[in-house]
Amino acid sequence: MHFKLTSSAFSDGQEIPPEYTCDGNDISPPFALEGSPPGTKSLVLIVDDPDAPDPKAPKMTWVHWVLYNLPPSCTHLDPGVSGSGLPPGTKEGQNDWKRSGYGGPCPPIGRHRYFHKLYALDVELPDLGAAPKSVVEKAMAGHILAESQLVGTYQRSR
Repeated sequence: MHFKLTSSAFSDGQEIPPEYTCDGNDISPPFALEGSPPGTKSLVLIVDDPDAPDPKAPKMTWVHWVLYNLPPSCTHLDPGVSGSGLPPGTKEGQNDWKRSGYGGPCPPIGRHRYFHKLYALDVELPDLGAAPKSVVEKAMAGHILAESQLVGTYQRSR
């Protein structure tokens, strides 16, 4: 089976619907997670935007969501899932708004790309608390069995 992350809200390379952005309800889209490889002990989902603040002159990668220790049996995430609604054992890291949970696309200028990256790990990570992406990535190093990526785009219509 192929390890894959998909969404019924948008296809790879397509626009993220406004309801999942700061112009709408600012909730996470629905996701389907398929094909965790044998030996998977946990999953990590990181959503970030490498085009911040301006796609013509990017200066940083803005982190929108960090989830770690999703159980390998997890096959989907419902729209707007957070906190106690997450699969048992799942931890929420810190996004670049300095809070846990999902923060939707809200680009100040131009069309940005949003990378939804799913990783299968051969370990369950220790409790890192509301760790930023960099801490979670450091803990993941050397433990990635497979990865999948789903890219969505968004541009505000002001």
